[in-house]
Amino acid sequence: MSLQYFDYKYSFPLESGESLPGFRLAYTTRGTLNPSTLETGERSNVVWVCHALTGNADVGDWWGGMVGAGKYFDPERDFIVCANVLGSCYGSTGPLSLNPATGKPFHHDFPAITIRDMVGALDLLRQELGIEKIHTCIGGSVGGEQAVEWAILQPDLIDNLVLIAASAMASPWCIAFNEAQRMAIEADPSWAERRDDAGLAGMKAARAMAMISYRNYDTYGFTQALDNNEQLDGYKAAGYQRYQGEKLVDRFNAFTYWILSKVMDSHNVGRNRGSIPNALGQIKARTLVVGIRSDLLFPPSEQQFLARHIPDAAYEEIDSLYGHDGFLIEFRPLAGIIRKWMASASSPNVSHRLSLK
Repeated sequence: MSLQYFDYKYSFPLESGESLPGFRLAYTTRGTLNPSTLETGERSNVVWVCHALTGNADVGDWWGGMVGAGKYFDPERDFIVCANVLGSCYGSTGPLSLNPATGKPFHHDFPAITIRDMVGALDLLRQELGIEKIHTCIGGSVGGEQAVEWAILQPDLIDNLVLIAASAMASPWCIAFNEAQRMAIEADPSWAERRDDAGLAGMKAARAMAMISYRNYDTYGFTQALDNNEQLDGYKAAGYQRYQGEKLVDRFNAFTYWILSKVMDSHNVGRNRGSIPNALGQIKARTLVVGIRSDLLFPPSEQQFLARHIPDAAYEEIDSLYGHDGFLIEFRPLAGIIRKWMASASSPNVSHRLSLK
């Protein structure tokens, strides 16, 4: 497995009305694509994994409990594709890429993009790879937003759709968290400068804010408990927040973080489609929606909404100490739920449908 690149050399129109003068997507594949069947010409073993906010194309790097030899998604059986999204900084075109019009990095001038734009780019890569059918498209959080948007844009493309800790639109709660993070970046005096490392101090604070929404009260109580009752400073929880900020600075940039947070804000599958229920009703893929009971950022009510409005969708929940980040951590229960749901396709008496009351 090595990083590969897809270069699209034509103007790429964006939902905002702006455009990109072409783009690059970094991607990886694992396993071998099944030969086409004579009847349909379709490949039968494609698993497309859509990554979350700061993820990358190496799905084994951030989801190794689900993807790999002997794991639920196994390259011995599956052809697994994961592409770094448009706007990110792990090989795909983003704010630090060169703007052909100026010969300098885009920085603040990178155009606004949306989940729909990301999916449009992914679909061009899909065509380049000669994939006419995706057996399973799966994603958590922002990855789930990509997956549901793709299933609406291309209703006949995906056979099985798995959405984890995702939503049909960004909630005011989610947008508020993102805006608070952008305010932290804005407060960094270097943010106004046109240099690759601008805003990094602000992004440290932004990431610390984000961690509070990714986890929850019980997570911190368990993992960051006081060392003793006599402490006046040096708390684990405080050190953990600083550690998370430093960790992101080592691998990301503030321009990308800013752009992708705006992408989250604009997520709304109902935009220019009449309504959200109307958009979700266009999905033909057999769909499993998974919520996490302790999720503060994308609470289970958002996944229940998806399951109510996607035709014949199944709904399940998992318990996790880790809140929204549970989709990255709870491999065993998640794989168990998906395995049971996949098996139910051939067992009509097995039903996991959400009650529509």
